[in-house]
Amino acid sequence: MTETVKTYLRPIDREGLLGFAEKGRAEPERRGTNKVHTVMEGQYRSLSYVGDHEAVVVDEPLHLFGQNTAPAPGEIVLSALGGCLGVGITAVATLRQVKLSKLELFLEGDIGNTAAWGAGGAERKPEQMGFQEVRVKVVIEGDATREELDDIVQHANFYSPVANTIRNPVKFSIGLA
Repeated sequence: MTETVKTYLRPIDREGLLGFAEKGRAEPERRGTNKVHTVMEGQYRSLSYVGDHEAVVVDEPLHLFGQNTAPAPGEIVLSALGGCLGVGITAVATLRQVKLSKLELFLEGDIGNTAAWGAGGAERKPEQMGFQEVRVKVVIEGDATREELDDIVQHANFYSPVANTIRNPVKFSIGLA
């Protein structure tokens, strides 16, 4: 007799998740603040410091005058989106007591830079720049039906902080320190 062995992804603390959710219901307007310190090394290569972690290196590809030593800024944005959606999908699956055995996200974004960062390129309006379309394909397996897994993905997408940052206008300010 052949036995099927199923390995699940490392779970998160469900009780901790439920406690975190309760705090959100009690204080729905509560906010945290993410902080990053970015230092330019030269050309387009930068180091972004987040907490006690190793620097996140960002660069541009050779055709955009970078050194191609690290992902480009837009790729980092897609990485943040993929990470946030992955966290959300894991959280919703945990809430619904669905064990996941596979979770992968494939992200693509159509972006143009005809304005050349405002350094003499085409005259563009803000809404004409940046990502014009983002596509995410999710490969997910677990102890639920395909319909249940799709509902988990859609629910996580609806509540994703990073997806909603991309979808919705955000108050933004910049100035000299």
